[in-house]
Amino acid sequence: MGERLDIIVFGATGVTGKYTLPYVYKFAKSAKGPMTWGIAGRSKQKLKDVLNETAKRIGVNDLNHIPIIIADVEDEDSIRRMTAQAKVVINCCGPYQLYGEVVVKACVENGTHHVDVSGESQFIEGMQLKYHKEAEEKGVYIVSACGFDSVPSDLGTLFVEKHFEGTMNSVEVYLHCSQEGGFTPGPKTNYGTWASAVNAVGNYWSLFSLRKKLYPKSLPAIQPKLSLKYPIHKMGNKWALPFPATDFDVVKRSQRYFYENDEKRPIQVQCYVLMDSFITAMSCIFLGFFFLLLTQFKFGRYLLLTYPEFFSLGFFSRKDIPEDVLQRLHFSFTLHGKGWKEIITENKCKIPINKTVVGRVSAVNPGYGFTCLALTLCAIMILKEPKQLPVRGGVYTPAVAFSKTSFVEELQRNGVTFEIISNKED
Repeated sequence: MGERLDIIVFGATGVTGKYTLPYVYKFAKSAKGPMTWGIAGRSKQKLKDVLNETAKRIGVNDLNHIPIIIADVEDEDSIRRMTAQAKVVINCCGPYQLYGEVVVKACVENGTHHVDVSGESQFIEGMQLKYHKEAEEKGVYIVSACGFDSVPSDLGTLFVEKHFEGTMNSVEVYLHCSQEGGFTPGPKTNYGTWASAVNAVGNYWSLFSLRKKLYPKSLPAIQPKLSLKYPIHKMGNKWALPFPATDFDVVKRSQRYFYENDEKRPIQVQCYVLMDSFITAMSCIFLGFFFLLLTQFKFGRYLLLTYPEFFSLGFFSRKDIPEDVLQRLHFSFTLHGKGWKEIITENKCKIPINKTVVGRVSAVNPGYGFTCLALTLCAIMILKEPKQLPVRGGVYTPAVAFSKTSFVEELQRNGVTFEIISNKED
């Protein structure tokens, strides 16, 4: 076997894979390159088609020289052969709870790094429980949640803390999405994200037993405690609901790592999503309960997976989303960091909170612009800045893996805004 390719994009014919390829091409030719790359999936013809589509999208004659590897999650030997040909696998084949472990396992066995965009806590933490020790021993980096879930919250928390100049006790994260020209009917996100959400929520209760094994020792009680505001509260002129995404779990895992390895006081986190009207917020609460109820039963999950457009009111779809719709979608994560202007080391502090720093992470096209950019840059960081990664390999969050790299700076150079919008002391 010849020299390994720097990057293989697995699941390249799916929506996330398709939108990732232009970024891989761009960075392979950039100042941080040159790099070699290939694509992998089940169908040779579909892989050829996606290369032709990518060539048209980026304005080159052809990409026929890019290696094509046939690999199928139903054929474990093919996955082993595929991972053995790469330094880093960008895994775009989800839902990861169903299809991800075979790729992670093969990557660890073959000494291949792995990044993905999973927002499924069961998969992410399950991989940490099963493979962290072996990955650590082999110097392999496995990093999930490398896209919209959960880079803005995870790296955004560290960004706000960096500018805090004191001790940050907690951060409240508020997500707001909008569409230029106002929201219009039609799909905004692909079916794969919907399927991942259905599987993750349907298996949510399994997290409790998993975490007992993964974290036999609890984090210390932090005071003052940051409580979740539910079911709804006002934030400016918008209404905030608890945001049941992976962000909370990912940020908490990062903070646990920094506490256990750097003896750093953990930052507490709560996550919310902003709605423009009270009626919209109440509708989301109703639909959320209905979704949760259906996911608890096999037939309910079948209905959700079979009729995504109906049950998501058209937001999720199996159909391709028009490019102009994607480019008109905007998002912002506003992070309200609270704490003290003094340096506090004890976990329980009775000094009143006296400082607030508010930061914001924003960009366009969250699902297939920002996500695919961030995912590609995560692979680039592993390849190009290995000395800035944790000393040992392992299964890590984006913040743990890339906090000392130029990851945030590269995001900023490519259209993502990280900014401090308020810094106040009482």
